[in-house]
Amino acid sequence: MIIALLAGAFGLLIGSFLNVVVWRVPRGESVVRPPSACPACGAAIRPRDNLPVVGWLVLRGRCRDCGAAISARYPLVEAGTGLLFALVGLRFGAHAVLPAFLYLAAVSVALTLIDLDVKRLPDVLTLPSYGVGIVLLGLASLSDPQQLLRAVLGAAALFALYFALCFAYPAGMGFGDVKLSGVLGLYTAWLGWDVWASGVMAGFLLGGVFGIAVILSGRGGRKTALPFGPFMILGAFVAIFFGHGLVDGYLHLTTGG
Repeated sequence: MIIALLAGAFGLLIGSFLNVVVWRVPRGESVVRPPSACPACGAAIRPRDNLPVVGWLVLRGRCRDCGAAISARYPLVEAGTGLLFALVGLRFGAHAVLPAFLYLAAVSVALTLIDLDVKRLPDVLTLPSYGVGIVLLGLASLSDPQQLLRAVLGAAALFALYFALCFAYPAGMGFGDVKLSGVLGLYTAWLGWDVWASGVMAGFLLGGVFGIAVILSGRGGRKTALPFGPFMILGAFVAIFFGHGLVDGYLHLTTGG
């Protein structure tokens, strides 16, 4: 529980940084400079006002200098990242693999929000995640190199699956999804092939259910373009947290064992 609390507190800080990433990366801007400023008046955000969640509450959602409204999305992203980090901390505890999955949580939040905003998964976030994931998962696999080998095979297999789907129906899937699939396959396969498989199925199931809901609600049709990255990511995390249990339950129902 202590690990979860510490991870959650760390996640609040990371969430504050992710707000910058989500805004600037799609625009090709540096995430380091210039410092954060009010988009209405240009006044620099004071350090005390940058405290995750608390700063927004103290300011009552208004700029200290000009009084312009500050979107509630900022504290929600910070709180959501903190919660996700806490759940990852609770899932893995003090295991050596914890940093790897905290990194995955952080980049997943950024990619999800960017895909929802601009329907794009920037290479600057996706591609480095392969190297970071292999290094961090590799360090956690020193006592069992087979885990890392399985992770790499899982990344290659899921990349190949999504590449085939993209090639067969390019209008239904972007190549950004293909590149993201390898990252998710890397992490889920590290936990086991059952987790890998449940992550794949959960992503398609969640995306399909949402697509049907959009059609039934009248907010879109069969040709409405929906970003698939968030469902891939959500499916992967469903598998990371519940994959073993989901597969065991499915086998029990289908085989009666």
